[in-house]
Amino acid sequence: MAGFRIDRLSSDIQFQLTDIVRNLKDPRVASAMPTVMRVDVTNDLSYATVYIGALQGFDAAKEAVKGLKNAAGYVRRELGSRVKMRKVPELRFVADNSAERSAQISRIIDGFKKDEQDD
Repeated sequence: MAGFRIDRLSSDIQFQLTDIVRNLKDPRVASAMPTVMRVDVTNDLSYATVYIGALQGFDAAKEAVKGLKNAAGYVRRELGSRVKMRKVPELRFVADNSAERSAQISRIIDGFKKDEQDD
């Protein structure tokens, strides 16, 4: 039962953080067009690790994370006003390159498919 609650809370936080991050005016964040890839909340709900990806690549995601770390207090306050929680978790932002990795794997698979079709 507790796992379901944490999963539901993680998805609610991810949904709200996506909207909050898109409305930030910091040029490091706005220029990278970041996306919230995943949110992991600890069992005691005191910390939330937020994985940030960017359309421009991993370096842009790192820059976005730097901007988000500076705006962490504002983001946490906004999150607290949007999500009904007794205590809002402390946010930890991490750059995530899973989108690049999945695109690379997709290119490799497509290369194998082309090789099979050529045979």
